[in-house]
Amino acid sequence: MKLNALILPLLASLPASMAQADGPGSWTGHMWGSGYGFMGGFMMLAFWGALIALVVFLVFRLRDNGTRPPDSDAQEALRRRFANGEIDEEEFRRRKATLDE
Repeated sequence: MKLNALILPLLASLPASMAQADGPGSWTGHMWGSGYGFMGGFMMLAFWGALIALVVFLVFRLRDNGTRPPDSDAQEALRRRFANGEIDEEEFRRRKATLDE
């Protein structure tokens, strides 16, 4: 919701910003996109920000894919059953030894 409130005014100002553009070969814009004014600089920042965010997302995604060893879920369920009193200590130890093999 807040993102739409920011993007819509910026997109609405794009035609006005482009209308103020100087002709080709003009050096008045300098690093703000040769006459595109605020929107040229904003688009540059948005591009680099999106690229950096994509790289960070991919690094975290590839580093931790969320998979667990297959027996960790079984051991967790066994611990939960023992904590709830569904099985006694002897049964817990016997099943845990089986899972550890």
